Parts: sequence; structure tokens; C-alpha cells
Amino acid sequence: MKQIFIFIIAILMFGACKKDLGNYDYHPPSEPTIYNLKDTIINAVVGDTLTINPKVTFPDADPIKDLSFNWEIEIAEELRSITLSGYPLKMLYNLGTGERRAKLHVTDKRNGLKYTIPFKIKGTTQFTAGTIVLTVDNGVTKLAFIRPDKSVINNLYEGLNGKVLPTNPVQLYHAKPLPYQPNNKEEIWVLCNDPAKESTILDGATLLYRNPFSTQFFKAPQTINIGRIEGIEEMGIVAHGTVNDKLYRGTLSTAPFVPDYGKFANSADGDYLLSPYYAMIIGKNNQGQTSSFYFGFNTKDNSFVSFDAGGVYRGSDYIVDNSISQPNSFNPRSAGQGQLIYMKPSSGTSYAFIKDESGIVQELSFRIAMENYATRTLSPIYKRVFKGNSLVNADTKWQRSAVNVFYFSANDKIYKYNPVNEDLILLEGTYSGKKVTMLKLSADGTRLTAGYEGAILTLDVSVGKNGNILQTQTGIQGAVIDQVIKN
Repeated sequence: MKQIFIFIIAILMFGACKKDLGNYDYHPPSEPTIYNLKDTIINAVVGDTLTINPKVTFPDADPIKDLSFNWEIEIAEELRSITLSGYPLKMLYNLGTGERRAKLHVTDKRNGLKYTIPFKIKGTTQFTAGTIVLTVDNGVTKLAFIRPDKSVINNLYEGLNGKVLPTNPVQLYHAKPLPYQPNNKEEIWVLCNDPAKESTILDGATLLYRNPFSTQFFKAPQTINIGRIEGIEEMGIVAHGTVNDKLYRGTLSTAPFVPDYGKFANSADGDYLLSPYYAMIIGKNNQGQTSSFYFGFNTKDNSFVSFDAGGVYRGSDYIVDNSISQPNSFNPRSAGQGQLIYMKPSSGTSYAFIKDESGIVQELSFRIAMENYATRTLSPIYKRVFKGNSLVNADTKWQRSAVNVFYFSANDKIYKYNPVNEDLILLEGTYSGKKVTMLKLSADGTRLTAGYEGAILTLDVSVGKNGNILQTQTGIQGAVIDQVIKN
């Protein structure tokens, strides 16, 4: 009986093994291969046709007949996505600039198997990379655009928008959102002091008119006179600046993705008229924490003044420390009658250039230590006649490097000045005897850009160089006032 039972079990096991052998005859379905798409970035020009046709292979099948293609593109700022079907993808690209996540969903219609290939689409315009230039041409404010190949589009604003910009241009400002500011669109501010016409805000991608500058304010003042606007690099679109001789700061109290983020609220209260030559200075307090304050010049009483990190006016309530003052020093709370013609203060030693009542340019040196409110000090060092006094005129343009080397123009010439040893050097680069109308120094202090009537020169001012011309850009209509480089 025991032998019969073993025999039956053996038969059952043999049958099971025999049945299992059939599983090894299984052949998996063929899988399509999509070339040159996964994790890539596809460039798309806004307003042009976008076509995506990656190579597809499908062993033992016809890719077009046996596969279906669905393309999904996310529009993050609107919390939605769009889906298009067919192969290849062909659409008029109208989804704006910047990178968008996308997926290609491929379905094998024979068995229902699906495959997903992620990639990105980067929307661009012809103005995504290049240089926007603000000029004055016979009294008319104009914009030009220099393409990467150095070709120039002149009178761009009028050509795109069918109208003329305000007169008396002051500067261009580039409001460029950071990645965590998705609903705030890139803007170019064309800032002018035209009493009859508002400054203009343009779409940063298309350079089409978007809004008057008054919309940058929660409640705009009756008149808007621009001094100078600067950005806070780590805050993207958040700016600060002088308007109507008062300090304005972009609001940080709203979420960074709402439209009101970065708008100007009320100006900083106080009895002052702030020169546009002020600075936001970032340093470390006694606890080693990052701290900031604003330092500037009150033209109402010719005093050096400060604001705290929140923009509250502190005036000249700092401690005056005369321990390092030279005999020819000055009183920072009353610097004497005259006009501040340039200053770019920084934490540590700073310099200011003031034209006194007799027309002599005086050079003031001082040290600032105001990161800690309880021990905020200003230490005057000296006051002396500026070595380049005879060269300065009403149209002189100025720049200062991070190591306190100054560059200034005198009609068609540019000079380099080091206040430590009063070294004054004439730079080599000039342009056809024409007056310098703009100076801009690169962040690393190695290249100086000079604007003229009809041209922009890039000069080499790195260590050991004396301003030789690296690049010449011509073909620009009008005298160059400012530029913004987009890349």
C-alpha cells in the first residue's frame, strides 16, 4: 500500500513538471525604442512651430500602425497640463518662456502596454539671449537689441509696440524671477523722468508693453521721479531704490509666488532727501549672523545717514568715532555745503566725492560699521582735494570696483583712480573722440563697458591691463544710456 501511494505522488509530480515546461515557451512582447528624447531639453521659440519627431524603432511591428503617441506638457504656474496626440508632435508654441516638464506616453495598441519618456521643453524668444540697450537719439528715447551674432535691431520699442518711449531716460532695470517665484514674470523696466509720460514696464521675454511703472506701487505717488533702482540678487524680482528722493523697498511680506510680491509699498518715513548714490550693505553682526543696512547721503542737510534692514530711517544717530581721523577730516553729520557727485559705500573703508561751493571736488574717506545697532559707528578718516578734480564735469560717469578702484569719464576719455596712493591713469580705449555716455563695470572687476554715440566698447581692466579694447559693438542708434545683458 505504501508503494502504491509513492507511485501516485510520483505521477502527480511528473505531471506538474510536464505542465511547467510549457511556461518556458513564453516570448515577451517587443518594446519600442525612442531615441534622443529621454531627459533631454528641446528648445522652442515662442510664436514658431515646435516639431518633435524622435526616431522610433519597434521590432516585429510597425511603429506608426501599432503605437499611439500622447504628449503631456505641464504648465506649472496654472496648475494644469495640456495633452496632444499623434506623431510627430507639431504645435504652434505659445506656452511662454522658461523650462517646462513634459512626457511622451507611448501605448502598444496590440496589448495595451504603456511606456513613458520624460523630457523638457525650453521656451525662448529672439530676445532670450542678447543685450538690450537704452539710448537717446536726437532727444527721442529708444531701445536697441544686440543679438549674440552682434547684429543690431534698432528702434525696437516703437517697432514692436507702435508708440514712443518717455523722454529723459535714466536706466534699465531687469526684474528676473528666481525659480521659487513661478507666477512672477520676467520684466524690463524702462525708467525715465518725463513729467508728461510714465516710465514703462515691458515683458522680459517679448519686450512688448505690459504696464505703466505706477503699477509697481501698491499706491503710486502723484509724481514719480526716478533716482536709481537696484535689485537684491538673492531676492530675484525684489528691488529697492530712490523715488522722489525717498527710499522704496519691494515688499517681502507676501508669498513669493503671488503677483504683489516685490511691489513698492510706502517710502521710508523721515526728514531726508536721499541721494541716488546709496547702497544696501550686507555684513555680519556680533553673533556672526548675516545683517544688512542701508547707507546713504541726505542732500537736505549734507549728512551721511542710515536705514536699518527693514528700511526704517535712522538718520545720523550713529556713533562718530574720530580715533583714526586725520587732521584734515570732516564731520559726517554735516559734510559742508556742496553736491555729492558719486559714492558707492561698502562695509569697511568707503569714499565719497563732493563738489563744494567753490566747484572743487573733495574726496572724503571713512569707515562704516553699522551691522550692530547698539554699536553703529562711522569713522571719518580724511577730506582732501580729489586728484582728478580738473577732469570732472557735469556729464562724468563713475564706477567703483570691489577693491575701491574708481573709473570715471572726462568727455571722450576714461581714467582709473586708486585713492590709496592717488594713482591716476588714463585708459587706452576711446571711440572716435566721442563723449562717454555710460560706464558699467563687470561684477569681477575685469571688464569695463563704455557707451558712446552709436557704439559700445568693452575694455580690459584686469590686473596688469590698461583698458585696451576687447570688443567693439557699432550700429546702435543714439547715445547709449544703459544696457541689460540677457543670457
